[in-house]
Amino acid sequence: MEIKANFQAGQIVFLEYKDSRLYTEVIQVVVERDLYWVRPLLLVDQQYSEAQQVTDLRSTSDLLWPINLFQPALDTQVVELYAQILIKEPKPELSQTAKQKLHQFIQELWQANQNEA
Repeated sequence: MEIKANFQAGQIVFLEYKDSRLYTEVIQVVVERDLYWVRPLLLVDQQYSEAQQVTDLRSTSDLLWPINLFQPALDTQVVELYAQILIKEPKPELSQTAKQKLHQFIQELWQANQNEA
């Protein structure tokens, strides 16, 4: 699904691939390159069960990603997902796992979009 939207800094948007969604916050719009600079927040995976697996990605690296792949996130979705991670105490050892999950998601999404091009 290709949506050309004009998001602004501070908005929550997501990238979707298969049964996973990467929720991010728009930091800046790079107009001349048709990119968003985004900060990853959450990775939601429903692949293995009916229950959502939510991974906190706030300690991972920012991304530059093509504008046309982002979709708007509903506030009600994001608040509910945030509540799931905010009640948990952050654990430094989970930071590496979060980085690996983000890397895998981005790699798979990038490859899928290269194959479609």
